[in-house]
Amino acid sequence: MESEQYVSPVLAALSLGVVFVVLMAMLVLEAPWAGHVRDFFADRAQLAMFVVAFTAMASSLYYSEYVKFIPCEFCWLQRIAMYPLAVLLFVALVSRDRLSPRYIVTLAAVGLSLSIYHYQLQLFPEQKGVCSGLVSCTDRNVTEFVIVSIPFMAGAGFLTVLLLQLGEFRARRWGER
Repeated sequence: MESEQYVSPVLAALSLGVVFVVLMAMLVLEAPWAGHVRDFFADRAQLAMFVVAFTAMASSLYYSEYVKFIPCEFCWLQRIAMYPLAVLLFVALVSRDRLSPRYIVTLAAVGLSLSIYHYQLQLFPEQKGVCSGLVSCTDRNVTEFVIVSIPFMAGAGFLTVLLLQLGEFRARRWGER
């Protein structure tokens, strides 16, 4: 599709960029001069997690409903982890409540594990017997910057959510000092 050639590079760059920015913020989190970074993690981490999860959910719907990529079995499993994460974070934001880290970490860790496994299936397609659906799990419908595919982007989303949760934990621990 026409739009896919423009959307995929943007999503790929976002998936790489967001992980990089959050990692850099994590490195300076406990520096004495990093008060704004700590405040962001302590006060707005769940909002950022929601934005990441919602963007991943909307992107997966874009690829399946608009571009008409049929999701493979592992894509469905990753969606099973990402969609509830987006919904739970949305409910927490609307209700002005904090979602327990146990839910966030569990869903994001399961999703990241699935994404890593799916990505390695694409890198080593001789394992194609693992996926028995209509669409092979080794197919790469999107390939940007040589390494970025749909499971890579999903994994970047899950990793970002985990890093944001860790940053929130560290920022709140710093505030207790």
